[in-house]
Amino acid sequence: MKHSEKIISTAPVDGDLEDGPMASADAELRAWTIGLAQQGARLDRALAELVPEFSRSYLQQLIEAGAVAQSGACLLKPSQRMRVGEQGLIELRPTPQSQAFKPEAMQLHSVYEDEHLRIINKPAGLVVHPAPGNWSGTLLNGLLAMDDQAALLPRAGIVHRLDKDTSGLMLVARSRLGMDALVRMIAQRQVSREYLALAHKPWQGSSAREIDAPIGRDPRHRLRMAVVDLTRHAGKPAQTAVELLQQSSQGCLLRCSLRTGRTHQIRVHLALIGHPLVADELYGGAQAAGMSRQALHAYRLALQHPVTGKSLALRAPLPDDLRQALVQWGMDPAAYLT
Repeated sequence: MKHSEKIISTAPVDGDLEDGPMASADAELRAWTIGLAQQGARLDRALAELVPEFSRSYLQQLIEAGAVAQSGACLLKPSQRMRVGEQGLIELRPTPQSQAFKPEAMQLHSVYEDEHLRIINKPAGLVVHPAPGNWSGTLLNGLLAMDDQAALLPRAGIVHRLDKDTSGLMLVARSRLGMDALVRMIAQRQVSREYLALAHKPWQGSSAREIDAPIGRDPRHRLRMAVVDLTRHAGKPAQTAVELLQQSSQGCLLRCSLRTGRTHQIRVHLALIGHPLVADELYGGAQAAGMSRQALHAYRLALQHPVTGKSLALRAPLPDDLRQALVQWGMDPAAYLT
């Protein structure tokens, strides 16, 4: 398809799709080509990888509006299966989400880096992905400024996430080969992720405990996750291994190992057993020991390198607020090294 074969789009500048011709010259015609990674994928999923600065739902709207074409004909079905080598054009219009995919210089600390992989020590307070209310100042923006390779990968290479107020280690891909392998490894539970959690109340019973409780959206509070009955509510199995490291009369320091990776998993599971995270007010915690954010730190990652197979095991030191909280509660911050 030649660039002179203009697609007639129904997408105005504000992102709401309505009948009528193109309303502005702000649109961009972009060529796309289906690669091996998109072989057999739905059109909307393929475009979401090839044009990652737009959401899949918005791309579905563009498809249905006639803004995607191949060989001069509009592709109108998001579910159409694609084949390697197929090419076409898509007419894109700026949205807040697409505008968010811009480099922003920020201080990011890498604890490991090679051509396929980077491991970031994320500070508390940093949002991972752009979203309503946080279209800028995210880890994704920082990665785009930090690494030219990030712009070539979906989601700038981010393969998993941490909550805004959780600190610690995050995997980021730097190549497509590394990204595909990391996504597969995480799905197959081949990446070990350990967290340090400062929780309310002294620990009782065995020093080690396995929590196996499915998690889904809280049916009574849509901003929260909850342990759910899978026969009545949507959710997924979730398992967390919890080990006591130290305790005092005010609370306990726990090591939490993820067997699965559900949204808010550790926060929900610790609240379930009566030990909500300090300062995690969404799940029953309260500010204490000087902590104003949830006291959760992703301190250890271990995996086989996704390309070379080399064994990697990295740790992130305790952030100052969590270290000071342990001291205030009479615990030894060095105990987590055991």
